[in-house]
Amino acid sequence: MLAACSFASVVSCARDEDGSVPERVVESLIERLQSVHGDPERGRKAVELMSKASQANLAERASRATAASGRTVAPEEMLVPSRFVLRFEPRRYSSEIRGDYSRVTVFGDLPNEVAEVHCVREDGRWQVELDWPPLPPIEKRQ
Repeated sequence: MLAACSFASVVSCARDEDGSVPERVVESLIERLQSVHGDPERGRKAVELMSKASQANLAERASRATAASGRTVAPEEMLVPSRFVLRFEPRRYSSEIRGDYSRVTVFGDLPNEVAEVHCVREDGRWQVELDWPPLPPIEKRQ
């Protein structure tokens, strides 16, 4: 689910509380995702750093889980710790900003350890745009 963030590092959440630097927002999201472990409050803090489109996708997934399970499932409960796997340990971040869009490139120790994450500026803050597959339409039987 979170393949776009599969290159995390452990950093302080306080590094970019105002969302002014895309690299720091990516680092903060990764750190928060690593600390969720089923804790709804930590999950909410991770969701806060996602773009509106990513949050809407997660909310729709939670809505479908609610309908299927018969109990209310919050979007932050959709963050499954076992699905978040690091491909490499990030050592350096850089970003390319074009207007309200940014591409954050993450580099590891080896030449093949490179990943890109897209961010969007919403309401004056950088938010991480996760690359999740679109949800299929809900099928209704006659």
